This record gives sequence, C-alpha cells and structure tokens, in this order.
Amino acid sequence: MVFGRSDRSRKRSKADPVTLKILVAGGFGVGKTTLVGAVSEIRPLRTEELLSEAGRPVDSTDGVEAKSTTTVAMDFGRITLREDLVLYLFGTPGQDRFWFLWDELAQGALGAVVLADTRRLQDCFAAIDYFERRSIAFTVAVNCFDGADRYPEDTVRDALDLDPEVPVLLCDARERESAKRVLISVVEHAMEASASHREHART
Repeated sequence: MVFGRSDRSRKRSKADPVTLKILVAGGFGVGKTTLVGAVSEIRPLRTEELLSEAGRPVDSTDGVEAKSTTTVAMDFGRITLREDLVLYLFGTPGQDRFWFLWDELAQGALGAVVLADTRRLQDCFAAIDYFERRSIAFTVAVNCFDGADRYPEDTVRDALDLDPEVPVLLCDARERESAKRVLISVVEHAMEASASHREHART
C-alpha cells in the first residue's frame, strides 16, 4: 500500500463559473416574462398577479388585449451559456408605478435587453432612456408578435433614435434559441463597451 500519495493524482476541482447579471426590460405586455421563462434552465421565479378593474386606468392593454396578468416585482431565471459562464436574468416590471424597483435591480448589472413591440414602440422609450442615462449597455430586441407589422432593424433603430453601436435584433421571445441569441448579443456588446471605456481611460 502506498501512503502519502501526491495531490497530483487527484483531479483538480473546476473553477467556479463567472456569473453575470442581465436585466430584461420594456413596456407593459411586451414579453419580458415570456423571454425569461423560455430561456431559463431553472423554473423561473415569477411575481405575477391578475389584472384587476382597479388597474385598468393605468395598465393600458391596447394591442395586448389577451394579457390577463402583470409582473409586480420581478422575474428571475438562470441560463448557462458555457461551462464557465452563467447568466442570471432579472425581468423588470413594465409599469411606471413599479419603477422604484429598477435601481435595486440594476445594481451590478452587466447589461440589459430592452424588448420592443412595433405596435407600441413608444412603450420602450423610458427603458432606453433609463439605461442610456446610467451608461448600462443594452440590446434592443423586437419581439415579433403574431399579426404585428415587421420592420427592418435599421427602421426600428431610426424610430428609436439609437446610437449606431446599440445592437437591434428581431426575436421571438417564446423560442429558447432566439432568446439566447439576444442574451449573447447583450454580453458581447457589454464587453465591447467595457473594453472601449478602458481604452479611452488610458488615452
């Protein structure tokens, strides 16, 4: 029997994966909860409540008449992009009266997805303004609802008055692969923006 066997015979434990935080934002009924649920590898945490008559004056369902619930705090999900890279997803509430939660959710975020609906494009203006003011990198993802008009990405960019470097993608929030492409775009854009900021800081 051999005693005192070298540690080299033991398998090294794998390093803990890098964890990143991404927000999923946009107007009321744009598909934030759907996107988080489609891509999350765990059962998503949801804080949805039924829409009530009391909320009708402030929660416009024009264009999303079939919507019966709303997020009142946040959605939470997780996705492993690579063995060493895990994303935590936080879906923000879309109504103005829940915006006090945004600052808490935004702390430590690498970047964000701003979901847009071409039927109510103006509903994502507030989210875009929020991330621009705080210098949080974001990707605009146009959720292609059934029956909604579809426009080229450049047309959407012009309508939202976005800077040239902001990615604009068409997606289907119900489909996992489509949602993953959006999240990968956010990570890549955020890393490019971070590298650019470091380069400017050195010059």
